[in-house]
Amino acid sequence: MKKELTFFTFVSLLVLVGLFQGCKKATIPELTTAAITEVSLTSAKSGGTIIADGGEEITAKGVCWSTNTAPTIDDPKTADGTGSAAFISNIVGLDEGTTYYVRAYATNDVGTAYGNELTFTTNEVTGAVLTTTEATNITSTTATVGGNITDAGGGTIIARGVYWGTTPNPTVNKTTNGASTGSFTANLTGLTDGTTYYYRAYATNSSGTTYGQEFSFITPVTDIEGNMYKTVVIGSAVWMAENLKVTEFNDDSEIPHVSEAVDWIVLNSPGYCWYNNDSTYNAPLYGALYNWYAASASNICPTGWHVPTDAEYNTMEVTLGLLQADVDVWGWRGTDHGSKMKSTTVWKAGETGTNTSGFTALPGGYRFYTDGTFQGQNTYEYFWTATQHDEDRGWYRLLEGSKTNVYKASGDKRAGKAIRCVKD
Repeated sequence: MKKELTFFTFVSLLVLVGLFQGCKKATIPELTTAAITEVSLTSAKSGGTIIADGGEEITAKGVCWSTNTAPTIDDPKTADGTGSAAFISNIVGLDEGTTYYVRAYATNDVGTAYGNELTFTTNEVTGAVLTTTEATNITSTTATVGGNITDAGGGTIIARGVYWGTTPNPTVNKTTNGASTGSFTANLTGLTDGTTYYYRAYATNSSGTTYGQEFSFITPVTDIEGNMYKTVVIGSAVWMAENLKVTEFNDDSEIPHVSEAVDWIVLNSPGYCWYNNDSTYNAPLYGALYNWYAASASNICPTGWHVPTDAEYNTMEVTLGLLQADVDVWGWRGTDHGSKMKSTTVWKAGETGTNTSGFTALPGGYRFYTDGTFQGQNTYEYFWTATQHDEDRGWYRLLEGSKTNVYKASGDKRAGKAIRCVKD
C-alpha cells in the first residue's frame, strides 16, 4: 500500500510540472550588444548575443543606431538574419566625426527587445601632413619644386601641388600634380629674372587644404649669350652676385676683344679682355675685364639691367653699414662693409670676407691703363660704376684682401675692371 501511494505521488508531480510548463507564457528575447570595433570615417562593427529567445523563434535581429540615445528599429538598422545564434553587424553610411548610440535588437512573435546601449564616435579627417621640397634647376624663367605627403589625415587626397608667388604665404598661383600621398615634383614657368619667389607645397582632402613649409629663391639673370648669373637682394635693389662675362652687347653686336697691351692703352671706345688673356680660367670664376667705355654703355647688361651708378653703389654701401656722411669721401670708407661684400673663399688665407650681403666679390685683379699689364689677381677687386668723374676718369670701387672697408675713387677710363649689373 505504501509503495502504491509513493508511485501515485510521483506521477502526480510529473503531471503538475507538465501542466505548469504548458501554461508558461512566451516573452520578448534577452540579448546583449557586442563591443564596437573597426571604427572608421563612415562605418563600424558591432553585433549581439541572444541570451534567451523568450520561448519563441527569433524572426529578426541586428543592431540599430542613432545620434540620440535609445535607438530603436525605427532608426537606421542592420538585418542580420533569424535564429538565436550570435551575430555580427556592419554599421555603414555614417558621418565622419559624429557620435552614435548603438543597441542590438531581436524580435520574436511577442515583440522586440534591445541589448545594452553603447556609444562611439566615427573618425574625422584631419589636415594632410606634408613637406615642401627645396627648389632645384633654377633658371631665369623656370624652377623645379615639389613636396612629399606622408599622411592623408585619415581621408583621401583630392588635390596636391605647389603654390608660388612674389610675396610670402602665396595662395594664388599654383600647380596641380595629382591626387595621392607620396612625393611629387612641380615645374614653375613664366618666372622673371632677378625676382624673389616664395613657394609651399599644398594638399587638399575633405577637411580642407594644408601646406608644407615655405621656401624662397631668387631667379638668376641670363645675358645675350646665355651666361647665367646668380642674383641677390641688397636693400631694395637686386644685384648680380657674379661678375659680368658677356662678349656682346644685348643688341647682339660685339664688344671688341682687345688682348694686346699696345692696343688696350690707346683704346677710347668699348673693349674687354680676360686677365692674362686666359678666358678658360677667368671667365667662369672672375668674369671679364672691361674699360669704362664699355661699362658706360647702356646695353652691356642684360635687358632690364644696367651698370650701377656711383649713387647706387653709395646706397648699397649704406645698406651694409657705411655712414651716410661718408659716402662722398675719397679713399677708404667705413669699417667692415667691404668684408660683407667679399666672398668667404678664393681670397688669400686670412683675407676672406663674411659675405653676409651675398655680393660674393672675388679678387679678380685688373688691367693697368698705362702699360696694359694684368695686376692684382688674388689681392684686388675693382668695380666700375657707370658714372663719369670727368672727361678722362670714371668712378669705381675697390676691395682689397687686407682691408675690410671699401675704397672709392675715380680712375682712368682705359683701365680694365670688373662689372656688376643691377636690375632696373
